[in-house]
Amino acid sequence: MNSSERIPLYQMVQEYLRDLISSQALKVGDRIPTEKELMERFGVSKITVVNALSGLVNERIITRVPGKGTFVSVSEYEIPTTSPKSAVKHINNTSEEMRTRMIGLIMPSIYDYFTIRLIQGIQQALNENDYRCVIYLSEGNIDKEKEAIKTCSKIGVEGLLIFPVDEELFNEEILSMKFAGFPFVLIDRYLPGVETHYIASDGRLGVNMAVNYLWELGHREIAICSDSPIQTVTVQERIDGYMNAFKEKGSLINPAHIVTGFEIGSLEQAETHPLYRYIQNRMATAYITLNGSLGVKIYQIARQAGLKVPEDISIISFDDPTSIIEGYSTFTHVKQFEHDMGYRAAYTLLEVINSDDGQQGKYFKTLVEPELVIGETTGKNVFSTS
Repeated sequence: MNSSERIPLYQMVQEYLRDLISSQALKVGDRIPTEKELMERFGVSKITVVNALSGLVNERIITRVPGKGTFVSVSEYEIPTTSPKSAVKHINNTSEEMRTRMIGLIMPSIYDYFTIRLIQGIQQALNENDYRCVIYLSEGNIDKEKEAIKTCSKIGVEGLLIFPVDEELFNEEILSMKFAGFPFVLIDRYLPGVETHYIASDGRLGVNMAVNYLWELGHREIAICSDSPIQTVTVQERIDGYMNAFKEKGSLINPAHIVTGFEIGSLEQAETHPLYRYIQNRMATAYITLNGSLGVKIYQIARQAGLKVPEDISIISFDDPTSIIEGYSTFTHVKQFEHDMGYRAAYTLLEVINSDDGQQGKYFKTLVEPELVIGETTGKNVFSTS
């Protein structure tokens, strides 16, 4: 199987349990393997197993009984000799009262592949549970983010999914929701020092994978690039991961290879941009870009500068911009499973909304394990002496 087609780890756990049940290896009422047993079998973290089991609970395939364990549920076609009350209510039937069945989604923009696939995952989870979604764009402006939160409150959404604007001062509207116990889940980034529900990709691990792979190809002059207008938590974590990867190898970090705080406008004027000279002079032989569109721009600038990819320079991007570039079947990238991230974020929010106690004091903090997908934009450093 191609690495880009591999299913998320939590889905592997789910398929394993589904197979046991469909083959009658586990029958109605049987206790399923413990979390520890599943962690050891698949070599995954506890949160991966918890997410897998939560999904099966929501599908009514298994039932959790507090203090006793998790069991195969009774199917709709079977009547048990005894009928214990289910310990878990299905997400669609958690309340008899009138609900809006609507959640709010607040994002900076929807103009890149990452956010499009994220929204597709969110929409799938909401559709499966008969919820609707209203989307507000903050455009990276914290005041617009605050206004969107207030508007969502006025129209009566039951909870919020927020891809937050990242600034030194937290959005006090988010803090107010936390203290008021209003259900919300943060996506892609969290608020340092503030306990909330959140789901994000493990950026440090993703950069570590990228650096290690480029190192194996003989690259030592590896640049990490971000065109984010602000130094977000996400950007900082990935830069930290980059620095740690070099420290682990006992290699000095060249500050000139941490390229941030710039903006690339029209490629027609690219030759006057400092990054053009940086690339043209081969200051680095490999580039890790923190988003797919920047990876494409560096690819295009390299071509303008007369360099070939991957013969002269290699490029690894976060997220897959392959469809943007003609002639490349695969762009080497850090796959963040954004569709899966959106799906799980929506399910987490619905679990919080429909729980009896609002999950008070209990926070779901999920780091999705990324995967390095090897494509055609990386190659050996032919000038390497190692």
